[in-house]
Amino acid sequence: MRCIIARFPFDLTMSGVVASMKGVKPEPITGESVLIGRRHYPVKQVGEVITRQDRRDFTGGEVTRAMTRLGFTCRSADESVPDPHASHVPTPLETASELLGSPSPLEL
Repeated sequence: MRCIIARFPFDLTMSGVVASMKGVKPEPITGESVLIGRRHYPVKQVGEVITRQDRRDFTGGEVTRAMTRLGFTCRSADESVPDPHASHVPTPLETASELLGSPSPLEL
């Protein structure tokens, strides 16, 4: 599919994007992201890899539109992406509940 990114035409395919991103470690996501395979990548990182241009040359919106047209799932900055490396910090309610233990079953 022909896509225009930073005023340059690119002939992109879904399999070509997947192949380009294979072996690329995702950077921390601070804004819009694209799901490629099982990994979430920042759109600017994907744009830089597939176009071989500097990130300042294009907008995240251009890459998001192109990736959406190719069939990838894109997320906006408002939607949170679960971080598999983040540890769960229990809330005060969860801590208290754990300290008190679960109620014993009622015997009839």
